[in-house]
Amino acid sequence: MRLDKLLALLGEGTRSEIKAMVRAGRVTVDGRAAKDAGMQVCGETDDIRLDGRALYYKAVRHVMLNKPSGVLTAARDKKQKTVMDLLPPMYAAMGAMPAGRLDKDTEGLLVITSDGQLAHRIISPKHEVGKVYYARLDGELTDEDVAALEAGIHIRDADGEFDARPAQIDRDGGDAAYIRVTEGKYHQVKRMFAARGKQVVYLKRMAIGGLALDPDLQPGEWRELTEEEVRLLEQPGEEELFQTEQLVCETGILYAAVKETE
Repeated sequence: MRLDKLLALLGEGTRSEIKAMVRAGRVTVDGRAAKDAGMQVCGETDDIRLDGRALYYKAVRHVMLNKPSGVLTAARDKKQKTVMDLLPPMYAAMGAMPAGRLDKDTEGLLVITSDGQLAHRIISPKHEVGKVYYARLDGELTDEDVAALEAGIHIRDADGEFDARPAQIDRDGGDAAYIRVTEGKYHQVKRMFAARGKQVVYLKRMAIGGLALDPDLQPGEWRELTEEEVRLLEQPGEEELFQTEQLVCETGILYAAVKETE
């Protein structure tokens, strides 16, 4: 990759600004001052520095975002703020995209990645990657409601008709629950509860497969995933998170993240 392109992707300036930095001797590659902004470099192996500060480029990026309410899950929109607007421009320039979507008023865990295969694994229903949500409702969730949702409920409303796969439910008081689903139909969780006469008044995604939302991330904040977290997404299975008691014992993440919102 050209040196000036790499530095631009890292958000260090425009191409013209970077060329000026190179001419001024501010950029070094493997300990030597770069002579040409167009020289070919490898951001993952070459020691590239700007004013002595080491720069590191990864070809593939994975981000965990705590999506706030009121922001669109989209790459771009002419009128409204999107999740990509919450990240530095280099992520969009590198082809990173949301892996799936959350409704505008839904908060919580969103993975943004430049790895198309990983995004497909997260999104595709055939992989049955579980997504755990915390929902507060406008009424009490009864035993009959739980049984119907866990058996697989038929949805028929203004948005269409389908048979939802069986969900897993863990109640958190009378009018709130954690729900795990393995598909992502339009407004699915809201429509499932609506089929039982309950309106969702607050919805937050807490986990995808074995990856739980970092409780240290406030709405709108993000960080890159660790190698272990990426592995959990690449090979979901027995390590998937659902039972809230298990999470309290093993990680404390789900309850901690939810309680911060209450």
